[in-house]
Order: sequence, then structure tokens, then C-alpha cells
Amino acid sequence: MTAKQSPLQKASIIDVQTLDDLISALAAAGYQVVGPRKQDDAIVYDTLRSAGDLPVGYADEQDGGKYRLVKGRDGVYFDYVVGPQSWKRFLFPPHQKICQMRKQGKAFRIVEEAAEPPRYAFFGVRACEIAAMRVQDKVFDNGTFADPGYLSKRNAAFIVAVNCGRAGGTCFCASMNTGPRAQGGFDLALTEIVEKKRHVFMVEAGSARGSEILAKIPCRAATGEDAAAALAATDKAVKSMGRQMVDDVGPLLKRNLEHGRWNEVAKRCLTCANCTMVCPTCFCSTVEDVTDLSGSNAERWRRWDSCFTMDFSYIHGGSVRRETSSRYRQWMTHKLSSWFEQFGTSGCVGCGRCITWCPVGIDITEEARAIWESEGRR
Repeated sequence: MTAKQSPLQKASIIDVQTLDDLISALAAAGYQVVGPRKQDDAIVYDTLRSAGDLPVGYADEQDGGKYRLVKGRDGVYFDYVVGPQSWKRFLFPPHQKICQMRKQGKAFRIVEEAAEPPRYAFFGVRACEIAAMRVQDKVFDNGTFADPGYLSKRNAAFIVAVNCGRAGGTCFCASMNTGPRAQGGFDLALTEIVEKKRHVFMVEAGSARGSEILAKIPCRAATGEDAAAALAATDKAVKSMGRQMVDDVGPLLKRNLEHGRWNEVAKRCLTCANCTMVCPTCFCSTVEDVTDLSGSNAERWRRWDSCFTMDFSYIHGGSVRRETSSRYRQWMTHKLSSWFEQFGTSGCVGCGRCITWCPVGIDITEEARAIWESEGRR
């Protein structure tokens, strides 16, 4: 989908001051509002109490292995794109207790925990990140093996999307058909319109509960001129994409599993797992059991893992993927090729995080293009 498509929903216009009213309305409805904040010279996701907590006036510069915040346009709320964190840390936490067991006589019993799942309102979710949530839905909400912890948080979450008015240096969502404009999967979607004589937000309601929240804040109906300005903003983001993925990358990688490029990239790859930790769709995990010194209490924890670690593919006798080349190939081909067979979609949403946060600047789009061009294409 491109930014030239018309809005999915009937739209309204709010002033920039009304962002505070929106955050207050979400809090009053019982949501914990989480959104982008400036922290440690990066954009991270944390609790928002007002629109003043947003990184107003900041933009970011991103390239392979490079990230920094810089001064953006004065008073603009969403000039930056995505940072090192993704929303999966709230829905699929990095470290999560699965169960607790307590000794009772000669046996152990499961300690029931009836805590209510948090009701998050994710504020400032980009289109690529909504696409990433939909990918993880296929992993954790697949019927037979559904994850109840994920489902409870996901179903309760209120999504306030933000359509991108600029693209980062490593963004390539347009070539993955995942952005820069959200085409669904949100309760409300904001588009920031910054013009010489006005600064407003166009708001689209994508659900009944989104409409209910919108009805609680001051707004007016959007005009055709407003809609055109909003589409022009996202058109600008399409034209400024920092990267592009080659066409038909899934079949391309599938027929090049023994390509020499895997050894070339392995010479640079540190197998540090940064790419998988920042990726909004990676879901690899491991399980650990711990006990206290008395041996009367035990806990089972799930934590994030990565296919780049040597132990991840360990079975009796050693690791299946000992070489860096085989681990990088596993990650990239699963993400861009075999994920289609497994889940019916790409595992990559074009957010560019894996490029930005790779210490040596390995570029997934560059690696795909190198293989593509080796087949005589240009």
C-alpha cells in the first residue's frame, strides 16, 4: 500500500494542544499510556503523562551502524522515526515468569497468579510497527499453540498510530508494503500536518473504541484539503526512503542457499545478536528454571534468545550451526523467505533497526541486492 491511497476512515482534525486531551482521555479510560520519549540520547518507549513528555523538536540521523538525535523542526512532535526499542518488549517481555512452584510435602504445586494484565495504550506506533505486531500475532495467536500472556496484553492494547512524515536513513517500509501510512490495525491514527500557517493533526478512527475516545476530545471534521495535506506528508516519506528491498527476495534467497555471499558477510558479522534484539518480529526465546537455596521454591522464566548464539542450535553432541555464515543465513532466509511458508508473510517489515544497530553496519538490503545482482540483474 502507498501513501497515495485515500484514508480508510472518516477523519477529524485536532490542534496540537489537544494531544494532551487525548493522552488524558486514554488515562481516564484506564489505560497506561506508553509512547516515545528522549532518554540516553535515543528515542525509547516509556510512560507518558502529557504531550510534553514527547521528544518535541527532535529528529534522528540513521545509517548502517550509526544513530544520533539531532535538532528537528521547532515544535514538531514526530520528526524522528523508530529507535532501538520496539513494542514487542511490552507484549512479549524480554524476561517473563512463566510459572512458580512451591514444595508441599513430597511434591510441588503450581502457585496460581491471578494478576490482571496491564491495559496499555501504545501512543505513536508507526505503520511498520503495526505490521510487526501482526507478524507476532501469527506466532503467539496461532490457535493450537496460543500464548495466553501475549493474547491478554495484545487484546487489551489501544493503538494510537502515527503516520510518518519523513523516513529514516535505514527505512525501507515502502518496498515491504508496510508503510509509511498505517492502513489498519489501529484504534486511532494521527498524521501531523505542518504548514506555514498551521500545525494540526488529522485523526482517523479505526475502531469503535477509537471513536469513543475521539468523541471525548475537541475536534472538527477534516476537509478534502486536510486529507490532501496528510497524504502529501506520507508521500514525502515514501520518496525519502533510505533503503529499498529487492523484488521477490523470498524465492531469490531460497535458490541461493549455497551462495558465496554468506561467507563474505560472515567475515564482518560479530554474531552479537543486536539485529535480533532490536527486531520487532524476532521471537526466539529460551526457558530457564531457578530454585532458591532451600529447594522449596522454583520458578520457570522465559527470556529472549537469538539464532546468532552458539547455544541456540545446541543439541546433544554440539551446535547445529557452528559457523557464522550458517547463522547469518538462517536469520536472513527465515526472515525474508521461509517465513512465508511458516506464517504466510514476510518476517521483515522494513523498519531498518537491524541496519542501524549493527555495530559493523551490515545492511540486509545490501546483502539481498548483492545476491540479486549476481544473477545478472540490475
